[in-house]
Amino acid sequence: MKFLGLILFFFILNVGIPAQEKNPSINQKQFWEATYFQDFVNFYSGSGSTSRIDIFIQVPYKNVQFVKSNQGFTAKYSVTASVFDSTKKKLIVEKTWNETINVIDYNIATSKENYNLSKRSFELAPGHYFIRTMVEDKDSKKESFGENSFVVKNYNQDISLSDILFISNKETAQTKNEIIPNVSRNYPSSEDKIKFYFELYLKDSIDTKLNFDYSVLGSENTLVHKETEDRNIKPGTNQILYTFNEFPFDLGIYTLVVTVSDSTNKVIDKTSKAFFSHWKGLPAIITDIDKAIAQTLYIATPNELEYMQSGETVQEKTKRFLEFWKKKDPSPNNDENEFFDEYYRRIAYANENFSSYIEGWRSDRGMVYTILGAPNNIDRHPFEYDSKPYEIWEYYELNRKFIFLDQTGFGDYRLITPLTGDLYRYRY
Repeated sequence: MKFLGLILFFFILNVGIPAQEKNPSINQKQFWEATYFQDFVNFYSGSGSTSRIDIFIQVPYKNVQFVKSNQGFTAKYSVTASVFDSTKKKLIVEKTWNETINVIDYNIATSKENYNLSKRSFELAPGHYFIRTMVEDKDSKKESFGENSFVVKNYNQDISLSDILFISNKETAQTKNEIIPNVSRNYPSSEDKIKFYFELYLKDSIDTKLNFDYSVLGSENTLVHKETEDRNIKPGTNQILYTFNEFPFDLGIYTLVVTVSDSTNKVIDKTSKAFFSHWKGLPAIITDIDKAIAQTLYIATPNELEYMQSGETVQEKTKRFLEFWKKKDPSPNNDENEFFDEYYRRIAYANENFSSYIEGWRSDRGMVYTILGAPNNIDRHPFEYDSKPYEIWEYYELNRKFIFLDQTGFGDYRLITPLTGDLYRYRY
């Protein structure tokens, strides 16, 4: 089985998750701020003292700048992967490499479905690390960053598993015999299968028969799908590619758990990784249609909101949700709905920055931010001697200030300057 090298692939991918399940949890802010996606995967290195970590970096074409060239259109960017100890203070190892994308048609360059994929490997001692990645566009000079905690596994036991690598269902004539990672781990509901790859390492000198359990967990770790098989395992490295030939998953985030057991059903090792499913036609950022509909509170009329919520099935709710946003698309002739993107970017920002005992988008600051966008200036007063913490947000174009007071001292800022009239209308 030929493994992925540094090859440029031109095939479809839906935007998805920028980090591994072991690392920071999946959230909306990651989706909207990520201009590239990454995956970190543990493998046995052949050494007893170190493990191999493969770092995959996926950069969508739409997030790099293409310029006219002799080949048609060219984009160039560099990637830097820096591995620190768990304190983030000591740099262990760092690699930088350059990537070039050449396309003959500008439509290919601007398609949100195309991307460039690269990989670098590190050998690290087992333990906890902090990994920082950076992608720099060579023409625009724009820099994007990703930061993740990561655990490097120990492979000294007699039988052990690598991490899971999800595999793309897309292939071309050039990639038919390649394992092509689905770095985003995003699967549209129209897919008829899910493929994933992992390795099992056996130190014994004789073949062994083992049982493999492939379980998919949904919300609150509920079991939604399970398959099992027995395999004869040979000494050394066993490369295993498994496929769920049916896709029984609704919209949402899931965790795949691979468990290996012996003939007495004793669990020997297990590994897990998150992935998610979305309905075809629904932007990949949406993993909960009911919540996505509820979040239109600041832009939908009461009748529009009730109409979307009253759909009897997920499919019907999704259809009504998409129709709602289609009407607001400022440029319906292209693939992007800038209005939708900006609205849910604000929702994601509010959740990341204004959450307390309620989700950030439902808070007063989240409401103002979602409706009016970022203020021109924020005057923060978190430690005033003679008053409770408060913030003053200024919008110069509106000639308005909004004051938020934290009555409880727990970050629950309440608006004491209400939104009225035209100020309650969404500003794009």
